[in-house]
Amino acid sequence: MDPEITSLAQAGGAALVALMASDAWQVTREGFVQLWQRMQPHRADAVAAQLDAGRAETAAAAEADDQEVLRELRTEWQGRLRRLLVARPEAAAELRRLLDEVAPGAPLDSSTVTQRATASGHARIYQAGRDQHINER
Repeated sequence: MDPEITSLAQAGGAALVALMASDAWQVTREGFVQLWQRMQPHRADAVAAQLDAGRAETAAAAEADDQEVLRELRTEWQGRLRRLLVARPEAAAELRRLLDEVAPGAPLDSSTVTQRATASGHARIYQAGRDQHINER
């Protein structure tokens, strides 16, 4: 599997699900439906319906703070985008352009780190999204 396709699909899926719960949803939805209309017109109506269902699921999951459902939705859309990019590699440029339009500045690396911590008393919490070096004396 081409790592660039995988990375782009991951970024696209993550951005899409994040945008499902935003004010930019309508523009995002139209952009993704148009992408499928150009690349796989026979699937565009089904994708539009899946996008609408995904938005409803995202709203319910966000309200319930159900991170597992949001993670599953990201994975589903990452898979759909990966399959589209494998079948139609020329879609990569359009997907990049669409992501630049609807999610400018979003990294094309979909690595997401969610951290939560609670401390009380004299406790210390050290969190890092990657490497962390602590030198206490």
